[in-house]
Amino acid sequence: MFLQTVLLIIGFVVLIKGADFFVDGASGIAANFKVSKILIGLTIVAFGTSAPEFAVSVKSLISGSGDIVLGNVIGSNILNILLILGVSSLFHSLNVKNTTVKKELPITMMITTAFAVMLSDNVFDKATMNSFTRGDGIVLLLFFGVFMYYLITLTRNKINDDSDEKVLSMKKSFLFTIVGLIGIILGSNFVVDSATFIAKAMGVSERMISLTIIALGTSLPELVTSVTATRKGEYDIAIGNVVGSNIFNIGMVIGVPITIFGGIGIIAFSYIDLLVMLISAILLFMFSFNDYKISRKEGIIFLMLFTVYYSYVIFA
Repeated sequence: MFLQTVLLIIGFVVLIKGADFFVDGASGIAANFKVSKILIGLTIVAFGTSAPEFAVSVKSLISGSGDIVLGNVIGSNILNILLILGVSSLFHSLNVKNTTVKKELPITMMITTAFAVMLSDNVFDKATMNSFTRGDGIVLLLFFGVFMYYLITLTRNKINDDSDEKVLSMKKSFLFTIVGLIGIILGSNFVVDSATFIAKAMGVSERMISLTIIALGTSLPELVTSVTATRKGEYDIAIGNVVGSNIFNIGMVIGVPITIFGGIGIIAFSYIDLLVMLISAILLFMFSFNDYKISRKEGIIFLMLFTVYYSYVIFA
């Protein structure tokens, strides 16, 4: 047990550092091509910080741990909004752009709702067990395709302003990206194998482990990135990181592995998990739509909901 705990911690460290290198390298590549900051937040930063979730999901499906795949995504999406934006807003109110409220957040709610519906077969047919099929994965990929089309329109209309900020050379950017990806893959192996072993040894369900330890561990890159961006006044990156990560988690982290490796037969997740994920996305839209910012007070509401939900997960 002690060895597996050490390997779990090492896995998280390698995951976080790998994601750190990956984001720096990918951001350097984007900067060299003069891409706008909101686009960097929605793509390079969001996809880079979601790379641990993707690596963990692929490894989990290969290992036959389907509940870890779902718990990883559900838990990460809840954490991204309630914890990460909640903590970030404590440092400064997060200004949200008009286009984010009108386009990106509705896409987030749309794909989150679709994901929740696909996981709720029993609600529509009492004789059917909840499952997640390859067809569901393909539908999520189609939703993600809509988001990617939107990002392509951003690249046509938005060009980064000239800046005196120092950026990595293209050579260093590619090196950082490759090293980061290797770290992410190695770290995910340690995390999934160790977490699964510990869960079975302690008699704890994979749902509990994936919603807490794995979700929090793989969301640490988003937390560090968004808080750092907020403190530097880069609100576009902080918001874009969370919005892009949540869409990427559902569209790619779930969609791609399920489409390639097949579905998950029986789902052991509570409807409370799905409800909190939906409420989080709705609250983010409502707070942003109200005055185009997430205030410190609204951030505290996020953190209170986070505390109540995770108290239920751990103690219920």
